[in-house]
Amino acid sequence: MPVITLPDGSQRQFDQAVSVAAIAADIGAGLAKAALAGRVDGTLADVSHIVTTDASVAIITGADPDGLEIIRHSTAHLLAQAVQQVFPGAQVTIGPVIENGFFYDFAFERAFTPEDLETIEARMVELAAADLPVTRELMARDEAIEYFKGIGEHYKAEIIGDIPSTEPISLYRQGDWVDLCRGPHVPSTRFIQAFKLTSVAGAYWRGNSANAMLQRIYGTAWPDKKALKQYLVRLEEAERRDHRRIGKDLDLFSLQEEAGGGLVFWHPKGARIRRAVEDFWRDQHVAAGYELLYTPHIALQTLWDTSGHTDFYREGMYRPMEEDNQLYQLKPMNCPFHVLIYKNALRSHRDLPMRWAELGTVYRHEMSGALHGLMRVRGFTQDDAHIFCREEQIADEILAILNLTLDTLAAFGFDDFSIDLSTRPEKAVGDIGIWDKATAALQQALEAKGIDYAIDEGGGAFYGPKIDVKIRDAIGREWQCSTIQLDFNLPERFDMEYVAEDGARHRPIMIHRALLGSLERFFGILIEHYEGRFPAWLAPVQAVILNITDRQDDYVLKIEETLKNQGFRVETDLRNEKIGRKIREHTLQRVPFLLVVGDREAESNTVAVRTRGGTDLGSQSIDGFAERLRTEIASRGLVNLED
Repeated sequence: MPVITLPDGSQRQFDQAVSVAAIAADIGAGLAKAALAGRVDGTLADVSHIVTTDASVAIITGADPDGLEIIRHSTAHLLAQAVQQVFPGAQVTIGPVIENGFFYDFAFERAFTPEDLETIEARMVELAAADLPVTRELMARDEAIEYFKGIGEHYKAEIIGDIPSTEPISLYRQGDWVDLCRGPHVPSTRFIQAFKLTSVAGAYWRGNSANAMLQRIYGTAWPDKKALKQYLVRLEEAERRDHRRIGKDLDLFSLQEEAGGGLVFWHPKGARIRRAVEDFWRDQHVAAGYELLYTPHIALQTLWDTSGHTDFYREGMYRPMEEDNQLYQLKPMNCPFHVLIYKNALRSHRDLPMRWAELGTVYRHEMSGALHGLMRVRGFTQDDAHIFCREEQIADEILAILNLTLDTLAAFGFDDFSIDLSTRPEKAVGDIGIWDKATAALQQALEAKGIDYAIDEGGGAFYGPKIDVKIRDAIGREWQCSTIQLDFNLPERFDMEYVAEDGARHRPIMIHRALLGSLERFFGILIEHYEGRFPAWLAPVQAVILNITDRQDDYVLKIEETLKNQGFRVETDLRNEKIGRKIREHTLQRVPFLLVVGDREAESNTVAVRTRGGTDLGSQSIDGFAERLRTEIASRGLVNLED
């Protein structure tokens, strides 16, 4: 007679073993109708799962995050079933849940077209309406391999072949269609009501370019049609803000295939923005007590052996280069270089904390299918910093880093964020006592700032706990940028020491810290956040001076010289074009201010000021406009003088 404990602490007793579905029905008919799965003693299970002993059980519906993930996973199966019905001979491979949706990879003789997606989606709607029951069954591994080979699913057979022979294979059946999966899944296809196929792309089997090219179909799924509609509106907005299109329209950057994928070329206008970001970043760090470093781009492979990167990060590193019978490695991270500078001299407790920062370019071996504009590249510049401190200094240093992080992000227009505190994983290095103290120091700093945070149990790196800051952009998307990580591993691997007050040698605590993440990715986020309408302090061109006729040319050039001498980024447009066309073109280029000059302005030593939003700010003196622009730049967008 199992006793079931519900999330509110109440208990229900049953005369015999009971299914999750029956538990939901005992609670209420409405819950039974909405139940997608259950969480039994912390483990997700199908509603058909039988509970035989006392257990804690929570019923999962579409309103729960777990329920949404189950819906999306089940929709991926619905997609696969539809594809195989519409295109017999297509083989299914893998179909995981991803952020906001799912994808499934297929082996097929040709590429799927947008028209194919419409046909597939229509079939998915029919299958969902058919209310096909979804049931789970187990099969021995070897039997499962032969089964999938027998139905022509060779990729599935290969996947099963990698599973230990002692592990039973779970299959999910809906109608006459079967797929390999651990589950859980919705009880019936009727629970899948709000979905949309969004795109198709190529993808290599298991992400390896040496393997066959597959067809990857992406989709999104939600608990109801209202949520789906809201997401599709956000998706349209995201497409409108796509940094790749805007970057091309504004001539900010390019990715040149002739040089190789994932390598960013900063054009003059993009480089101006980057310089503004870097100058601000450096000023912030110097004011916060950091010293700035510069380190090489390559080093002997033995350095990466010592740091552990060749053991833990080999797949993300490029192949080494040989010179003078020694192997050199492009750096994937800056950390070991800063450690070497630390070890260049004997350090005293009086030297600590030491705060070192670098805009260091690193190189990662990303698969071509994973590359995405500026968001995922192979060569990028990290705004890296490392703090070396004593154990008792951790809390103060973390608090100072949090202050610097939030102030810096706010300057770029990001004041909406969430924070996760990730604790010790199962596999970790370092003394548990130090882990506990370090984690407590992170908590202390967060609480001192009065910041709400979530605990990510076991989510820390193997070398220490960490804080992750996720910013939300103008359309509500979250981006992981800032991270603060404590490290007990590298000080041990590199035998780092400092001399304490009593003359004894101790290991310093190493703090890894990034505020922006990488300049390339952060630039992409900025483009999409502002939709290319950068605040004046970041805008590549802060003002354009436009003549109405060639009679004003000399005056326009004089204004340009005056403003440039004050450090403003200004350009002129002296083309023999109608003024309306000039205004329209520079408005499309998102220039914050347009300074129009005709005969009246030339005679009165003024300019007619317009904003990119179309607001007419009237006639102003050159000095008056310069002061207006200087005020907005100094406020970094917090004071908007465009309107």
